[in-house]
Amino acid sequence: MGDGLVRMKQSDRAVTVRGLAEREVTADLATWTISYSAKAGDLQSAQADLDADTRAIRAFFTELGFKGDDLQPTGANVSQYSENGVPTYTVKQRLSLRTTDIGKAQAAVKRQFDLVKQGVELEEGSGMSYTYTKLNAIKPEMVADATKDARKAAEQFAKDSGTDVGSIKSATQGYFEVTSRDGDATGGWGVSDTPYKKVRVVTTVEYYLG
Repeated sequence: MGDGLVRMKQSDRAVTVRGLAEREVTADLATWTISYSAKAGDLQSAQADLDADTRAIRAFFTELGFKGDDLQPTGANVSQYSENGVPTYTVKQRLSLRTTDIGKAQAAVKRQFDLVKQGVELEEGSGMSYTYTKLNAIKPEMVADATKDARKAAEQFAKDSGTDVGSIKSATQGYFEVTSRDGDATGGWGVSDTPYKKVRVVTTVEYYLG
């Protein structure tokens, strides 16, 4: 990206280049949304089964060392349908785990099938998501690095064309992008996001040429 020359304006002798800055970071917040459900021929039985699953889930996280308030309910739903006159009730619930202990969160994900073995019906969308919350702290340094990278590209162009790089005429900062360090990984049932992230920003800078 450092040599990403876009154009040279002959009228005012300026050159536009792009500079890239990348940095690897580790997420500092883990969020696990756990969606599960229970079915029965009557609402009371379905609710009782769901309550048993809730106790199993809370015991699972307590065993791993999480505090009770790390796990909070975030939603519930009841639906009913009949087939050949026989009713079926489905009760769904969501619990959300939030923790800054990334190592403990990773350990929990590795053991998530322990819940399945206990009969907890985890639904699609039950997965761990890792977030890097300190982006604002590294933005200034990364913008400075991207600008330096752009300057190197401008200097190389000036050297090749027999001119000198002057001051900045204009500059545009692109969006900061945070992606998985080791490829695409998304949360989901049986799948976990990764706490290892890559932060990337590209700046577009126009320099005067002397």
